[in-house]
Amino acid sequence: MIDMLSLLPQYTPNEFDSRHRLVIVASQRAKHLAQGAKPTGPSRFTKETTGALDEVLRGKVSYLTGKEARDAMKEAKRGKEGETERMAMMTGEDAKEIKKELSVYVDDTVTPQVAPAEE
Repeated sequence: MIDMLSLLPQYTPNEFDSRHRLVIVASQRAKHLAQGAKPTGPSRFTKETTGALDEVLRGKVSYLTGKEARDAMKEAKRGKEGETERMAMMTGEDAKEIKKELSVYVDDTVTPQVAPAEE
């Protein structure tokens, strides 16, 4: 049976320990591209998923494995928890200020609907 990845000219057989790792890394990169991350360079692909796979296969995306990956995930989680904690500790005054600033962009007041006059 032929390994499909060996047919790709950009692929070096020893770069990934499994096809699953390639899929995981490419899917995470596609997610970042979809969220607005800049591509690593010019690409001939327009879809985020294909561009991400191309970047990963060309070695333009770095990734962590093993203990380093677990430690990085823990650190990212701590950062998110800290941000959530900070938001929860906001005083009422902070919340009012934010709402005031957002009211410039979002108008959530309800306008009464006037029924058309019957003839």
